[in-house]
Amino acid sequence: MHQAASLYQKTQQATVSPRQLESRLLLKAASRLEAISREETPDRDALREALAYNKKLWTIFVSAVTKEDSELPKTVRENITNLGLFVFKHSITAERNIESGSLKPLVNINREVAAGLRA
Repeated sequence: MHQAASLYQKTQQATVSPRQLESRLLLKAASRLEAISREETPDRDALREALAYNKKLWTIFVSAVTKEDSELPKTVRENITNLGLFVFKHSITAERNIESGSLKPLVNINREVAAGLRA
């Protein structure tokens, strides 16, 4: 039974479009950040890991859109780059000073971009 489920999962992953995969990864990062933000006393290690994961995703996105061979329109590339820069800066702030609502902008950005990728 486990092998069948594993095979199904691999097949499903192989048939997912890049946009769908990006959307899923952003939602995964958003969920991790939101779960930490709901904790009364957030685990610092879990916070660092979740922020690192999110920054890796955004590093990949920014790297992809800043390549000269990117097929996206210039305004879209600029918007993604600006969002990425905000994510990087806000992540540093959130890691230093975790307080109620400090992760909400990151969660919202990820969810909104994920929704755009699915549309």
